[in-house]
Formats: sequence, C-alpha cells, structure tokens
Amino acid sequence: MKPYRNLKIASLIQQELSQILVKEFNFEGALVTIIGVEVSGDLLQAKVELGIIPLKKGPAIFAIIEKRSRELQYKLLKKMRIRFVPRLRFKIGKIN
Repeated sequence: MKPYRNLKIASLIQQELSQILVKEFNFEGALVTIIGVEVSGDLLQAKVELGIIPLKKGPAIFAIIEKRSRELQYKLLKKMRIRFVPRLRFKIGKIN
C-alpha cells in the first residue's frame, strides 16, 4: 500500500466530516472544529481530534457526537464511496 494513501483518506475524512457536522448538528452557541484526523496503517480506525469552544460545553457536545458516531460513519460511507470507512474514534483536543 502506498504511504500517502493514509494521508489522503485522513484529509478527505476531515473535509467530509466537517461538512456533515455543520449541516446535521446544532451545537447551540458552541463552535466545533476538527483539528486533525489520523488514520491507522490498516485503514480500520481513524482518530478524530475535535476542538470545542467554549470549553465548558465540551463534555456535553462530545457526548452527543459519541452517541451519533455510527450515524456519522454511515454518512461518511455514503459520501466518500469507498469500500470500508475506518471506525471513528473521537477525542477532545487542545486549541491554542
């Protein structure tokens, strides 16, 4: 497998997932961004790092996203049209 494929898939996941979050979710006064995506070498898992402002709403928003992670994964599958979409793992990152 080519080494740049993981980077291309990570970039595509970040782009498509950010569009889905904007269209499908209403975060009520909070700003949610995707800081970065890291895809494993076997393309089975993707770690998505979220930036949430204000920080005090972070745990509630994170719980909503975690609860709907399967739905997000399904929508990514439909948009990206690849055979297997990596399993999404979310974490809250630090915004500088």
